[in-house]
Amino acid sequence: MHQEIEIIQQKISAGSEFVPKLTSEIAKVIVGQKYLVNRMLVGLLCNGHILIEGVPGLAKTLAVKTLSDCIRTKFQRIQFTPDLLPADLVGTLIYNPREGIFTTRRGPIFANIILADEINRAPAKVQSALLESMQERQVTIGEETFALKEPFLVLATQNPIEQEGTYPLPEAQVDRFMLKLKVEYPSFEEEMEIQDRMTASELPVAEPVIEPTTLFEGRKLIKEIYIDQKVKEYIANIVFATRTPKEYGIDIDALIAYGASPRATIYLNLASRANAFLNGRGYVTPEDVKSIGMDVLRHRVIISYEAEAEELTSDDIITKVFDGVEVP
Repeated sequence: MHQEIEIIQQKISAGSEFVPKLTSEIAKVIVGQKYLVNRMLVGLLCNGHILIEGVPGLAKTLAVKTLSDCIRTKFQRIQFTPDLLPADLVGTLIYNPREGIFTTRRGPIFANIILADEINRAPAKVQSALLESMQERQVTIGEETFALKEPFLVLATQNPIEQEGTYPLPEAQVDRFMLKLKVEYPSFEEEMEIQDRMTASELPVAEPVIEPTTLFEGRKLIKEIYIDQKVKEYIANIVFATRTPKEYGIDIDALIAYGASPRATIYLNLASRANAFLNGRGYVTPEDVKSIGMDVLRHRVIISYEAEAEELTSDDIITKVFDGVEVP
């Protein structure tokens, strides 16, 4: 077994060489935000969509655009508004009166990296149109179904402070997102650097440094990363502790309305492997699980009215779960 891990380690060391190159290119434009950049790479490597929450002005849009610029892919920004229609997203059939036939006009969803800006401002019909593309990676227009080209990744943003004119995202759609990130303000030093960089005569621009094929190779390698049975059990215990906390001696039963779905187990396994890959390791540790666990679980654990009354958030509940589940 030890020899097998060494072989995997050599593969990972060679296959993850593009990571410093990519993060270095992103850092030419984005000051700080290492957490956001790291998690976007996790999403890319795991083929998982990401929901980004943060107040305006924290470079959420710029970070997504810069990531796309660093990979030779097609980027598309879609501004979600209350009057947006499903056809504005996926496309529609256009009637040609001369020839008497309908032709398909593809919508902006036919790109590689999609920025769904302020996703919670669009109505339910648009949200449901996005569901098929996120889960099935295909789009149906009329009677035809079109496969979306890989890589296909939806990075959605939402503003946590302004809720007027917004539509709460359906739980089914929120569960489609592999990670939900909470972006914080930069530090004082980073704010000073932002001033200098963004008020200079020429704004920094990122150049393409990797091909999509490099990404696909990385995805294959992630599946090979070794994860011990005890770590798998640790992941399962964390997810089960959100459903039946009493069995783990965690007194939060009244604070949870619904625990995490089996999708949480799958994504926690994959995200932990991706975290190990980004750190150049061929094996997963419990620390990988703990470091990425909050982002995988925070939107999958539905808190009760009692928790809301006590002004507790899903983050608070998940912290109690991690504190209560024994680490292998």
